[in-house]
Amino acid sequence: MTDRPPVAPVAAPPVLHGAVHSWDTSVGVDGPGTRFVVFLAGCPLRCRYCHSPDTWYGRSGRRRTVDEMVALATRYRRFVAVAGGGVTVSGGEPLLQPAFTGELLRRCHALGLHTALDTSGFLGDRADESLLDATDLVLLDVKAGSPATYRRVTGTGRLAPTLRFARRLADRGTPMWIRYVLVPGLTDAPDEVARVADAAAGLATVERVEVLPFHRLGAHKYAELGLTFPLADTAPPDPELLARVRGQFAERGLTVT
Repeated sequence: MTDRPPVAPVAAPPVLHGAVHSWDTSVGVDGPGTRFVVFLAGCPLRCRYCHSPDTWYGRSGRRRTVDEMVALATRYRRFVAVAGGGVTVSGGEPLLQPAFTGELLRRCHALGLHTALDTSGFLGDRADESLLDATDLVLLDVKAGSPATYRRVTGTGRLAPTLRFARRLADRGTPMWIRYVLVPGLTDAPDEVARVADAAAGLATVERVEVLPFHRLGAHKYAELGLTFPLADTAPPDPELLARVRGQFAERGLTVT
């Protein structure tokens, strides 16, 4: 009898961890219906209007496994399904942790849950096809229409990656909701809005545009962190400005909320 070499044991796949800041449920804010929302920690941008500076750094999150987060999502599975909702992965910037984000979306998608990715698109090149195949909707935060204003808004970064990611999503048929934060004196110029509206109108899978009025509700977080809120003296947009900007998007045939 010939001795056979022992069969090497199959190694278990590595446990995938991510830096998770928090999780919560929301209605009609982070995608359709009632959502279980996972907020990841870490973001490469420093948007002047950011209301969550506590999510900027990965160290502000707690190490969680995909299994842990899927178990939490499963608790809400029936609740969100009945309410026409699903799971949203947000941040921070979820594409700063593409492996964790992708696996979480794939696992939730396999459970039959509607999945949404809330992203600035700045790191869109990090989203592989497997991640996007498991994403039913992308909430894309288009921060500006020109490179110069994009830099003013974010403090860093470039507009081109977001536009490239948006085109990629449209070409592959991925539904999008475009989000535009309206800040008086920063993102309200008619030509700035027109650029974003024109770009959105050229993307076949944009289902709606959300014009989000700037607010100062996160100012207390800056104080708690010993930071200065850059827009502390900026007032929210008045109804007339909000109507004008929404009208610019609607004129392009876009559904606006």
